[in-house]
Amino acid sequence: MQGTSLSKRGIVAAWRSIPRAATIAVGACVAMVATALAAASLIAPAPLRAEGGSAGSMTEHSSRAHLGVSTCAGSTCHGHSVPDGNPVRQDELLQWQQEASPTGAHSRAYRAIVEPRGQAIIRRMGLDSAGIRNECLGCHASPGAVKVSEGVDCETCHGAAGGWISSHYTVGKTYRRDVSQGMTDLVNPKTRAKVCLDCHFSGEGQGQFVKHRIMAAGHPRVSFELDLFSTLQQHWNEDADYAQRKSKSNTMRMWAVGQAEAVKRSLELFSQPARANDGVFPEFYFYDCHSCHRRIIDGEQDSVSAVPNPGRPIQTGMPPYNDENMIMLLAAARVAAPDLAATFDTRSKAFHRAMGEGRGAAVSAAQGLRQTAEALSDRFAASSFTREQTFKIMDTIAGDAISSRLTDYEGSVQSVMAIDTLLNGLVNQGMVPQGSAAGLRVQINQAYAAVRDPNQYKPFAFRRALSGAIGSIRGLR
Repeated sequence: MQGTSLSKRGIVAAWRSIPRAATIAVGACVAMVATALAAASLIAPAPLRAEGGSAGSMTEHSSRAHLGVSTCAGSTCHGHSVPDGNPVRQDELLQWQQEASPTGAHSRAYRAIVEPRGQAIIRRMGLDSAGIRNECLGCHASPGAVKVSEGVDCETCHGAAGGWISSHYTVGKTYRRDVSQGMTDLVNPKTRAKVCLDCHFSGEGQGQFVKHRIMAAGHPRVSFELDLFSTLQQHWNEDADYAQRKSKSNTMRMWAVGQAEAVKRSLELFSQPARANDGVFPEFYFYDCHSCHRRIIDGEQDSVSAVPNPGRPIQTGMPPYNDENMIMLLAAARVAAPDLAATFDTRSKAFHRAMGEGRGAAVSAAQGLRQTAEALSDRFAASSFTREQTFKIMDTIAGDAISSRLTDYEGSVQSVMAIDTLLNGLVNQGMVPQGSAAGLRVQINQAYAAVRDPNQYKPFAFRRALSGAIGSIRGLR
């Protein structure tokens, strides 16, 4: 992974309800988070260059509906300099603009294009201004924005404000009223996942599909975990008032639904003929990066570095489909939806197998797998995820049936983020004491360290580190 830094989750808000100082551990690594957030933070902070043009691909109607950051920036609304508002902090704009934190990454999204690394990618791809609009602004600016220089602004996530702004600040209004007027319901985990996936995974909008060739030009690998990314971008307080207006977030539900929606999105995109190929080649974006990006040694001292994966019934030498979210979804299903788990497992194996049979068979298998992922998403969205279930999911991830599938870097990254997220959820729900959880930071960091460098990744060493972390967490039960 490129352009990464240390302890992103610990520094930003690893466990939101634990004092932050208790979660920061020098030397802990969550490098994969930085690269997965790269659509908004490729470049180190620098003064924003003046740029006021409108996004050429946006319609006149959407430009009218999209009002821009200034609409939200009043000192009595979200543009206050200190977080002392009621019922919201009122310094949300300041949080969105933070220069030294991933919390401000969305505001820096357009800047990533105009700074050196973004410009280098553009040169390698041979993009002109029209190409930049078509290939980059779908994620590095807000659809419908008046000023693309504002990057991923408020309305990218919360919805174009033209329909709901007039009632948003009125006395006695409710969150549900805002939603009825067109605000995006980000409290709903399925809705939030779909919004985030458009850029942090890939979407169907213009410039929202991350092809392999853009990664070959220098763009970081795309990865996604809904609750972790929500934590990194959090600019609100989940206090009693928030719980009354919107309900308290359930970290475990958010994580599980995010995994299901990521699987759905991947299979939906794969099934589209326009996304399937890049010239005479298949679109390599869908495949596991490190199954091909391995050291090649041609000689008597060569050795095969690939490890057999029981979840992928494919022939040696075939590039496997990136199944990092499938592995995590199966772990969640075995605990929270056991009646669907066997079907999902069977269909995921059938999908991998069909990849060796031809495009038609693979698309057919993808549709069946997507339907099961949809059913799991619906089930999880309606589930509360108990303390016992959460511990069982972590145990399942580290257990033989799932850990034996952690043969490649991508799946291992997802698993350690999952353990961190689920433990965080237990703390947030008051199911595990803060002090006890904080004491496990060392073990979590050791698991992160085992996936610090993709070029040094060793599956069996990672499994030992993950098992050690789970062994310590198990003591909290």
